[in-house]
Amino acid sequence: MATTDFITEGDGFVDVALSRTLEIAGAKVSTIRLREPTVADQLATDTGKGTDAQREIALIANLAELAPDDLKRLPMKDYKRLQLALLGFID
Repeated sequence: MATTDFITEGDGFVDVALSRTLEIAGAKVSTIRLREPTVADQLATDTGKGTDAQREIALIANLAELAPDDLKRLPMKDYKRLQLALLGFID
């Protein structure tokens, strides 16, 4: 996994620090945790509906246990951080 100042690795997960606090489901969130994806997650993404971007959002939302609409409200800077964290699981 790439070393960054905004990604903290754990056992089977990463915590991604956001550039600023976001309100999700009534709670203020400054970090999003992504669990490590499984082959089943990848298969679900591959067979999902929508564009590549929509399927990627669905995958990241699933790994973070968030709704896709929550991710859509993120600034691009923070979404890029989540993408980098996801790629770190694959490399």
